[in-house]
Amino acid sequence: MGRAPAIRPFLLTAGRVSGSGTAPPLPVETQIVATSDGLSALRSLTFERRDIVAACRRPQSVAELAARLRLHLNVVRVLTEDLCTAGHLAVHVPDAGTVHDISVLRRVIDGLRAVPDSRGSLRDSG
Repeated sequence: MGRAPAIRPFLLTAGRVSGSGTAPPLPVETQIVATSDGLSALRSLTFERRDIVAACRRPQSVAELAARLRLHLNVVRVLTEDLCTAGHLAVHVPDAGTVHDISVLRRVIDGLRAVPDSRGSLRDSG
């Protein structure tokens, strides 16, 4: 069993949850990118906020960012919302029609199956 993180997720967000206002939580496929104001403010940002803005020099999804920084998905959502409100990040929510397009999902599945496993063999294509 792995060690528990040193700081509990609810401490990073002061107990807040994503989408607790009038808007729903950011979808995991939402693309986020640092703004020029955000990059200029890097030295004044603290800890996870700085890491998020620095990691978003290139657009990436909320899910990718959470995995890259090894942060809980909902922590990334809350901090991303805060950073967007402050003008440090730009958020681009994908068109709902594209997100539910079966051809996009099929291409993602096919791409994942084409990735070799740890033994170097391709995953089952069925």
